[in-house]
Amino acid sequence: MTSIPEALLWCLSAGTAAAVVLAALSIRARGQRADLRSRLSAAEEQNSATLHSNTELSARLRATEAEIRHLAGIRLPDLTLALAHPHVPVPGLMDARFAGTETDQALSAVLEQVSDAITKERARVDAAAQSTLRGATTTIQALLYRLQTSLQEMQHRYDDPDVAQDLLNADFLNEQALRRIQATGVVCGAWPGLTREDSYLAELVVGATSRLRGYERVQVSNQLRDPIAVVARAVEPVAIVVTELLANALHHSHRELPVTITLQQGNRGASVIVDDYGVGMHDDEIKAAMELLAGDADLLLTQLGDPPRSGFAAAGQLVRQYGFGVHVEPSPYGGVRAVVYIPGDPLLTVLDESAQPMSVMAPLPHRSGVPDRAGSALPTGATPPAAAPAAPAAPSAPAAPSAASYEAPAPQAEGELPRRRRRQPVSELDESAERTESLPPRSPEETGSRWAALQRGTETGRAAAQSEPPRSPEGNAQS
Repeated sequence: MTSIPEALLWCLSAGTAAAVVLAALSIRARGQRADLRSRLSAAEEQNSATLHSNTELSARLRATEAEIRHLAGIRLPDLTLALAHPHVPVPGLMDARFAGTETDQALSAVLEQVSDAITKERARVDAAAQSTLRGATTTIQALLYRLQTSLQEMQHRYDDPDVAQDLLNADFLNEQALRRIQATGVVCGAWPGLTREDSYLAELVVGATSRLRGYERVQVSNQLRDPIAVVARAVEPVAIVVTELLANALHHSHRELPVTITLQQGNRGASVIVDDYGVGMHDDEIKAAMELLAGDADLLLTQLGDPPRSGFAAAGQLVRQYGFGVHVEPSPYGGVRAVVYIPGDPLLTVLDESAQPMSVMAPLPHRSGVPDRAGSALPTGATPPAAAPAAPAAPSAPAAPSAASYEAPAPQAEGELPRRRRRQPVSELDESAERTESLPPRSPEETGSRWAALQRGTETGRAAAQSEPPRSPEGNAQS
């Protein structure tokens, strides 16, 4: 038997060992390659996720920058405009994805802070403007009152008809300037600037009418049952409010249309009802007017328009301070109806007519057995009511119409209120020429004598109107 050489056996053993080693190394290499592939795949996925996240962050950053530009360029300017004009809308977020996020909260906080800062600054500037106006109007108002007193003294000093007419015209212009200054001062928080005694409501309304251009269009109907008067502290405030409502009615109605005032008495107070036949007011205008007349909120001058319209605002301030009420609504006649309600407690009182008679310029109440002043007969020597001096509570008015400017009252149906009608007013030139031709020069003694006769005739007429039974219009005309 042939034996295998020992050297060959050693070679075969070495080759087998090398093969085993190579196989092991090959298996290990394949495992490492698989591990490397998995790591590479994970790295690629992570890189992709990082790129996607970076893309989202970039997009969100661009959206945030656009939102900030939208805030600075659109939302803030519209906010400042909306603070002055509430009807202007303020836009919201441009990108709805920010709703409810920290970005939305931060931007809203910016809007609130800007709004508060602007509101406080507007209030500060407006308060300074009101303070300046209040001081100026108080000074001007005092000067106008001094001018009014001087004009009234001159009216009593000079008896020339032409001079008297010129003084009355100047006094009337001064009264209109005083009304505007007074209303502006009241809006700025000033006191009305005038204290009167307790005054009949009818006298107060006539005095308010005499402050306005176009006063001849105002028709007053007195339906009060009692001699109602306004207490002293509220006389001027009520007169200012009635004047501003009348001014609004006269301004927004045709110059040939009348404006009617009705005085009515209720169980707890009295009302002054103003009706015009003008263009009327829309619902939003009435709503805005009622907000001003309520006088509840703090008022800024910038809210009154350009130029500022201070009538309703002044009325609202007085309503809040003195406790009466004003209401506006569409009138049944197509225009506007304004109602001033004056509560009896504590703003009204009843005066003794024998101790403090009502001015002949004011319409008498329509009571049982007492005719209206337009329908009452005057005794011999008495003058028509319009020629008598004005009431103490009423400011000086334009020249009173003469007796020729009144027509005899038309026959009335039973139970109907008598009415006084005016003829077409004569022009000032014709009136002046007529007086110049018909009236001779009068001495101071003759003027004093006629004035005394006027006062005696007025008192006699009042006494006759209260003591004699009412006469029919036909009887008055025949007498």
